Amino acid sequence: MLVGTYGDWFIMLVAACLFVFWMFRLFHRWLHEPASVNRLKLGKGGVLAADDENIRLLEQAGYEVSSGKHLVPIPIKLDDVPLGKGSRLYIDYIAVMDNSTYIVKTARDRMPMDWTASGVRDRLLVYSLLLPECEGVLFVDAREKIIRKITFHISD
Repeated sequence: MLVGTYGDWFIMLVAACLFVFWMFRLFHRWLHEPASVNRLKLGKGGVLAADDENIRLLEQAGYEVSSGKHLVPIPIKLDDVPLGKGSRLYIDYIAVMDNSTYIVKTARDRMPMDWTASGVRDRLLVYSLLLPECEGVLFVDAREKIIRKITFHISD
């Protein structure tokens, strides 16, 4: 009977230690997570057009386009005064492949892509920072039939 009593206490002690460790990990993660990480939640997005060549190209490559265009409003203040109506960012599509989610930006004639490290950073890093749960950014050029996957690795 004595071993059973100590065994029960030992199991309760191990369970309590695991619970305290789990709570500490949750608190630590919450404490070190950037404030804006969970702020942006994308809705359904725009309607997907059946004849969109960008969507066809993504689907041919094995991606599933889960939502259309998203508008992300960005209010801006300058010296505590609203700067006009602010600005906005557009996300063309959200695509999924192998349980990985990607932000999709499409090529524009009036905004050619500079394929240097600083050019890619200046143009696409903001999307990766805006939605850190995504694996990266897909840059789709339907005219050239090219899909480029861009990932950013920011170390502490």
